[in-house]
Amino acid sequence: MKLNEPKIKKMYNLLLNKYGYQGWWPLINYKCKKTLKTKFIEKYHPKDYSFPKTKNELFEICIGCILTQNTSWLNVEKSLYNLNQLKLINPNKIINSHSSTIQKCIKPSGYFNLKTKYIKNFTKAFLENKWSNKNPPSRIELLDIKGVGNETADSILLYGFKVPSFVIDAYTKRILLNLKILNKEEPYNKIKYLFENSLEQKYELFQEFHALLVKHAKMYYTNKKTYKQDFLYEEL
Repeated sequence: MKLNEPKIKKMYNLLLNKYGYQGWWPLINYKCKKTLKTKFIEKYHPKDYSFPKTKNELFEICIGCILTQNTSWLNVEKSLYNLNQLKLINPNKIINSHSSTIQKCIKPSGYFNLKTKYIKNFTKAFLENKWSNKNPPSRIELLDIKGVGNETADSILLYGFKVPSFVIDAYTKRILLNLKILNKEEPYNKIKYLFENSLEQKYELFQEFHALLVKHAKMYYTNKKTYKQDFLYEEL
């Protein structure tokens, strides 16, 4: 089985038909009509691609992408909630805040000492370069920031700056490997470009597809016993 354009498009349509629009990236102060039942404030905006609308929403998404490294989204929510309580989801306030304050807020996300440094590194670049939706960073610029790797850079570009840069995360790799669509040896960028070359270059499409892959993985790929129950086996 090979990863090719028809298969990629079919996979997207199958997932969309099963799960519907996901509305990523969740924003903690977004007053949606229907809030998902999580412990904190996980809020999504299905079929509304106008976010982020403000500089602080943009910044929230970017630091959320850093915080989500090696942890669950629920833990990131807790960290963002703590930062929001202190009105720290603001690049100017973050850069002027003592590291210990940030560390305390983001402790639920784990690796809080390192992630505080990463957030500070990113914030410094964010302010110095005056990045915005009209002036997004390049992928190379993001990867030059210590603490920003391939997945984080693509997440920041896709969800923060609305740049069609496909995100390849562990969930996506797990699905593709289990379906024998690719080999374990395939590097990140090769998988990324295979998706990007098979799809129309629209950030809305990339956002939905990535979010759908995460949703699907959470349904079938958190336990190896359920891997073979994946309905994509028979459909692709």
